[in-house]
Amino acid sequence: MAFQQGLSGLNSSSKALDVISNNVANASTVGFKSSNTIFADMYASAMAGGTSSLQVGIGAKVAAVAQSFTQGNLTATNNPLDLAINGNGFFRVQRSDGTVAYSRNGQFDIDRNGNIVNAGGDKLTGFQAVDNSVTPTVFSGEASALYIDTTNINPRETGEASLGVNLDSSVKNPLDQDPVGSDINNFLNNTSIPVESYNYTTSMTVYDSLGNASLMNLYLVRDPDVAGVSPNTWSVYGRLSNDVVPDPTDPSISTGVPLENLGTISFTSFGVPDTSIANNGIFSVTRTAAELGTGADDLTFSLDLTKSTQWNTDSGVTTSPRQDGYTTGRLTGVSVSSTGVVQGTFSNGQVKDIGLLALANFSSPQGLTSLGDNLWAESFESGQPTVGAPGTGVLGTVTAGQIEESNVDLTQELVAMIVQQRNYQANAQSIRTQDQILQTLVNLR
Repeated sequence: MAFQQGLSGLNSSSKALDVISNNVANASTVGFKSSNTIFADMYASAMAGGTSSLQVGIGAKVAAVAQSFTQGNLTATNNPLDLAINGNGFFRVQRSDGTVAYSRNGQFDIDRNGNIVNAGGDKLTGFQAVDNSVTPTVFSGEASALYIDTTNINPRETGEASLGVNLDSSVKNPLDQDPVGSDINNFLNNTSIPVESYNYTTSMTVYDSLGNASLMNLYLVRDPDVAGVSPNTWSVYGRLSNDVVPDPTDPSISTGVPLENLGTISFTSFGVPDTSIANNGIFSVTRTAAELGTGADDLTFSLDLTKSTQWNTDSGVTTSPRQDGYTTGRLTGVSVSSTGVVQGTFSNGQVKDIGLLALANFSSPQGLTSLGDNLWAESFESGQPTVGAPGTGVLGTVTAGQIEESNVDLTQELVAMIVQQRNYQANAQSIRTQDQILQTLVNLR
C-alpha cells in the first residue's frame, strides 16, 4: 500500500508545484489573483461499511485549487483609461461573441469605433448617458458596451449671465466732474463711446444659437448729483459686438446697433444692492436674428449684476463673468471619476458625462470559472452577479490612471516551492523504502 500512498503524495506535490509555478509566472500580470492548493487525505471504506481503529489512510489528494481575491497593490500609470478597483467587484466586459465576462485587469483604451476595450478587444460595459444636459446626468438603466461619441457637441446659446463689479463710491456723474465730461445719452447712436461719458466699462462673452461669440460691452454711469449729493444709483448701458442693423435705404449696408439703456442698479448706504427694489441689478438683453446678423436665432438672456458693490475703492470686476452658453467643441480627452463616471473634455472647455461604469460582485467569487486572459465567467457555484455603479452597496471605488498589480507574494511562493520540493522528495523516499522492503522479502531463501 505504501506505493499507492507515496504515488498519491507525488501527484499532490506535483499539482501544488504546478499551482506555485503558475503564480510565479503571473507575478507581473495585471489583475491576476494567486491560487493555492487545498489537500485532503484519503481512506478506504470498510466493506461492511464500518470503521476500524487500525484503519490506515491510502494517501492524499488535491481537493481544490482556490484563488485568493485579496487586493493587489495599485500602481500609477500615464493612461487616464487605466482603471483600478479599490475594494470589491469586477469590471464587466462584453466579449466578441456577445457573452459577458469579468475581470480585475483595468487596462483599457478606445478603439477606432469609440468603444472602451481591453487588449483582447473585449468592450467595457456601463450605463450610457441618456441626458447630460441636466444635473445630475440621467443614465440608462441597463448595462451595455460603453460608447464614446467623438462628434462635435452642439453649441448652446447664452440664457443666463452674471458679473460682479465694484463701483467706486467716490466718483461722480461725468457731467458733475471737473472738468465736465460728456452725457452718454448724446452718444447712444454712435458706434464709439467717448471715455469721458461713463464711469466704468467692462465686457463678457456670450453666444448665440450657432455658437458665435459676441462681446457684451457694459458701460456704467452714476446718476447726476441731486442737491450736490451723488445718488447710489447707476445706469447700465450695453451693446453686443455682433449687433448690426440694416440700412433702410440699402439692406446690404449695416451699422452697429445703438447703445442700449438696460436699466439701473441701486445700492444701500452700505454699498450693497438694495433688495427692497424688485429685480434690482437684474436685466434682460434681447436681440433679434436681424440685429445679430449671424444667421442665428433670436437671442434673449438675463444679466445678473447683484454681486456688485459700491465701495470706496477703484472700480473693477470682483466676481468673474459667468454664462451658460458655449460654442461647438470637439472631444479632446476622456477621464473617469472615482464614482465611475466617464467624462469627455471638449475643446470649448465643456466637460460632459458620457457614461457610468458598471461593476459586478458575486456571493462566491471562488466559484467563478477562469477563462484565461484575466477573465472569469459566472457559474452556478458563483451565483448571479450584483451589478451597479462603483461606490454603491458592497462595490468598491474606481481609481483612474492606476492599475492593480498581481497579488502574488513572490517570497511566499518561493518558500512554498521549497516545501513542496521537500514533500516530493519525501514521498519518493517512501516509495524507495517500500521497494527495499519488498526486495528484502524477495531475497529470502
